Order: sequence, then C-alpha cells, then structure tokens
Amino acid sequence: MNRALYQQMAREVPKRLAELLAVPPGRVRVERPAADARERPDMVVSAGGRTFFVECKASGQAAAVAAAVRQLKEYAGLPGKKGLPLVAVPFMGDVGKRLCAEAGIGWLDLSGNAHLEAPGLRISIEGKPNLFKRPGRPRSVFAPKSSRIARCLLLQPGRAFTQRELANASGLDEGFTSRIVRQLEADRLVTRSANGAVEVTDAGALVDTWREVYDFSRHQIVRGHVAARSSDEILRQVANALAHDHVEYAVTGLAGAWLINAFAGFRLVAVYVSQLPSPQVQQAMGFREESRGENVWLVVPNDEGVFHGATEREGIRCAHPVQVYLDLKDHPERSAEAAEQLRRVLLARKAQ
Repeated sequence: MNRALYQQMAREVPKRLAELLAVPPGRVRVERPAADARERPDMVVSAGGRTFFVECKASGQAAAVAAAVRQLKEYAGLPGKKGLPLVAVPFMGDVGKRLCAEAGIGWLDLSGNAHLEAPGLRISIEGKPNLFKRPGRPRSVFAPKSSRIARCLLLQPGRAFTQRELANASGLDEGFTSRIVRQLEADRLVTRSANGAVEVTDAGALVDTWREVYDFSRHQIVRGHVAARSSDEILRQVANALAHDHVEYAVTGLAGAWLINAFAGFRLVAVYVSQLPSPQVQQAMGFREESRGENVWLVVPNDEGVFHGATEREGIRCAHPVQVYLDLKDHPERSAEAAEQLRRVLLARKAQ
C-alpha cells in the first residue's frame, strides 16, 4: 500500500468506526503496534466498549481481502488477543464481502459501506458507490493470455512448478511468465519456495480473484437456436456435429455444470469452438443464428487457454471445472446456484 493511502486510512478508519458506533471521535483510542512486532494488525481501535483488530488493504478485491482475512485469523488466534477482526479497504468488492462473511469477519470501506456483527451489534450499510475508481482498464494477471499461468496452477493446485515448467505448460515465454508470477506473488496468490518453485497459496482466493475481473462477453458469441425435444438432445446434436467435422470444442456454462456434477437441468447450451463451424456443419446440427429464442451459444474464445484441461464426460468434450465456474458468472438461468455448488466441489477436491 502506498504511504499516502495508508495515512488516509489511518485517519479515516477510526472516524468511520466512531460514526458507525455513534461515539464521539475523542473517545476513540487508536494503538499502532510496533513496526517490529512479529504478528500485528495495522491498528487496534477501541471504540464504544469494543476493541477492533484492523487490517488495512489498498484494494477490496478478492486477493487482498483473502490475505487480510488470513492475517487477522492468525493474530486473533494468539494467546491473550481478544477483539473483533476488521478488514478496511477503499471499496469492498462483492467477492471480498463473501470472503469476510465466510470467515465471520467484519469490514468497512472508505466509500461509506460496512458490515459489523458481534453480540449486541449489527451494522450493515451497502450500496454506496466506489469513491476510488481509477480511469482506464488496469493491467491484469488475468488478461486472456496472462491467465494461462493461473489456469496451469489451478489445474494442479497441489503441485509446485518451476517457472520454466509454467512457461512450457502455458505456451508463454519465460520472461512474460516471470512477470506474471511476480505479480501473483506480490498479491499473495502464490508462494515461491527456496528453490524458486511456485505453488498456489489459496486456491479459493486465486479462482475468486480471477472470477471477479472475468468478463465472458469479451469472447465472440454467436447466438442461435436448435430445434430438438430436450436440452440434452440439443447438447448431443451440437457436440456430435462438431466432433464429426473435427472442430475443437468444449461445453461450458450450465450445460458444462450438468456434465460435471449433474447440477439441475439447463436450457442454454454454451460451447467453445476453436473456429466458427462451416454453414454445412451448422446445418448438420440444426443451428440457426438468431437471438430470439436462443438456446445455443457458439463461442469463439479470446484465447485458446479455455480448452486447457478439457475432458470427455458422457461422451462429450467439457471445459475444465475452473473454466466452467468462471463462465457461469455471466450466464442466465440458475447459473449463480450452479457456480456456488461447483466452487464447493472445486475446493473440496483441492483440499484432498
């Protein structure tokens, strides 16, 4: 965190707590542990008869919040430490809110939002706009090609990779790979061992951070309709036509979730294709391009990485569960429920 932002948070966080707890600012006591303390939060704030262990981060995105949650849990678990852990950020993102809720940790942001919960205390303020937006599109380790590094790590989350192995597996040059790994390490999404090997720190934080900035609409999506008696029949009709013509494909979205763990039914069939199939193949699958009554999306990806880790399920090529989880963010029907279930399955597998 840059010095100016830290100083702003050091001033504003106690004020925000005073406002939220309806106590005079003069009755708020702030303690900043010694810089050489081994385990310490950024500040300890006493207000309204309560003590808060506050960890400040420069961003409310998943990676930063996950790191704050880990730090607060470690500190709060030390002998003799009694207080309410609290994450403070400029603006809290949706995934960050969920991570705090799952950990039972409160949060507030400098944009006016907050969630504090303890015996005899419940404060929830949401909907205030982000006062810290930066102009332009930020550079991201999750840009289409850059995200191949995260994908490689998530396909084998228990494995430590050398940078050369990551470069070879992702098809990226070693210099580019090194820059991406350094940023992931700075965000505390990966760790590097003494011999330089790279491993996922927290698979949940990594996939959630990626999903937070992921935008399915940046792929080329051709919407259309296939007439059939059931969604399962449409899925097999499309897959068979693509396989017969040797078009590389991988099913994603709700149809992908159904292939992976039989989650509910689905109406929309979304399929990644390496290239748009010829008119003859589209005719063979019964595909007619139109947005009205659409039940099939043919998706040409913005990077071939979406096919990495794809496997055959029920005789149909399906995208890797990580890719399906990402794509469900922007899909209709019961996509939110399917994503939650798929995330639980993903993290359960990674914990084994």
